[in-house]
This record gives sequence, structure tokens and C-alpha cells, in this order.
Amino acid sequence: MSSTVALDGRFTREKLSGALRRLCAELGLDHRGARLVKFTSNAVFELPAERLVVRIVGSMGLRHRAAKVVRVATWLAEHDVPAVRLVTGIPQPIAVGEHLATLWHVVPEHPKPARGLDGRDLASVLRRWHALPAPTFELPGWAPLDDVRRRLADAEELSDQDRAFLEERCTALDERLADLRPVLPRGVLHGDAHLGNLIASPTGPVICDFDSTSVGPREWDLSSLPVGVARFGHSPRWQRQLVRGYRFDVTRWDGFAVLRDVRELKLTTSALPILRSHPGVRAELRKRLDSLRRGDPTARWAPYR
Repeated sequence: MSSTVALDGRFTREKLSGALRRLCAELGLDHRGARLVKFTSNAVFELPAERLVVRIVGSMGLRHRAAKVVRVATWLAEHDVPAVRLVTGIPQPIAVGEHLATLWHVVPEHPKPARGLDGRDLASVLRRWHALPAPTFELPGWAPLDDVRRRLADAEELSDQDRAFLEERCTALDERLADLRPVLPRGVLHGDAHLGNLIASPTGPVICDFDSTSVGPREWDLSSLPVGVARFGHSPRWQRQLVRGYRFDVTRWDGFAVLRDVRELKLTTSALPILRSHPGVRAELRKRLDSLRRGDPTARWAPYR
């Protein structure tokens, strides 16, 4: 991929580790043994000595979401929703140089899980989430292509050809979204509701990642799992369990195709801000772009790692 902008890798492991060390020094935390658990949209570090998790925003264009994440996490705690919990007593988000971070408690591990998390768990969590009263603070309206465009603008490396293709796809999807006619009530959405954002705990599944929380059509929260079945080879049984548990099959709704295409575009572009920092994602990005260009809905993808 040829670059259209001259940017150095801003989110390399070394730079993120440096930011983590500075944050720990400022807060008096022990960073020894810190482990990078995940790095795509955000860099997630576990601090085993502290039983804490540090989450560093992985795109300059999406820093604005960190303050919302803090408000949403606080709201969920007030309603005793099984969700990851922020560390209290520290103003958050925390600025660390040019980075923004949030600090969380580690979810206790389930000692002997009877089974893996599946569609039943996602259905249960979503039904509880969607039954919550509206928060007292303002949430953004559902705008699923906003973060796609921000990532395009923030891409560390992207050819003119790929940029034009992705921008044209955004425009086409905007037109299709304008014709969307949801059948479920609007409400507060998790925004990225898939099994990867559930954590098994001794008391049941706990939900995390509130970056995409907004107010919009609840069908959106039900669309991620069937996309995972088609693209990542997740079990079709999980989707059947979600349908039974939530009592709605989003794949039979005539608006599902546009939600699927939007989700696939978001999944494809999530790595753009870290292409130079984490070049291991390039091959998978190319695979996803090629399948979108071909209009191939059956091509299997692998998670960005």
C-alpha cells in the first residue's frame, strides 16, 4: 500500500508501552509484567500486579469517544448492569501526552465455566441493556459511518485507489441508510454487540467496550453476530440462540443487508489508523478490501491481531 501522507507509526508497541509507563508513574501504579491484551481500535494493557486494565485510544480521530465511554460506564454501574467497571476516584479519561486512556478493574475469572459464552448470553445482555431507562446525559445519535470517515482521515497509510473506493462506498451506504425503516423501537445501543465484547465471570457474562454507544435502531445491536457467522466462521447455532433469546431475527428483516454492509465496512477500516504502527494487519486488510471490491459476501476473514 503506497502512502498518501507522510506519517510515522504513532501507535507502535514501544510508544504505547512508554505511554503506559508514564501513566503508571503519574498514578503510582506498578506496571511490571504489563501485558498487551489487544491492539486494534484501542490498545488494552493488563496490569497483573494491580488487577487493573488500561485502555489507550488507538486513533487520534476517535479521541472524542473516551469521555462518552466514561459517562456510559458510570451510568451502567448506577443501574447495576453486569459491565466492566471504571476505577473511581480518578478523573477520567486520563491524558498521557498525546494519548487518552481509561482505567478499569479486571473482571474476575470464572474458575470452572460450565460452557463457553454463546448467543444465549448475548441475547440476555442485550435484552437487559435495551430495557434500561434513558440516561440523564446526552448520547450521540446513531451515525455508523462517522467513525469510518474519521479513520479514513486518520489513516497512517492508504493508497489513493483504496481511499477513493472506501469513500465511494461510504457515500453509497449513506444513501441506503437514508431509506432504512426499522421495526424495533429506537433506544440506547451498545453499538458493537458481539461475543468478543462479553467476558465470562463467576456471576455471569459481563459486557465491555462502549465506544460505539449511541441512540438508534436496536436492529443494529442484533446485526453483528450474523456478520460474524458469515465472515469469521462463528457458529450458526449462536445466531439461532440469539434469535430465540431476543425473539427477533434481524436477518429476516428487509433492512439487514444494509446493516451487514455497514458492519463489514467498519470491520475493514478499523485497522487504518494503525497500519504503520502494526503492519501485521496489512495482509488481512488487503483480503477484506479485495472481497468488498468483488462483492463476495462469502469470503472468510480473520480477526485483526
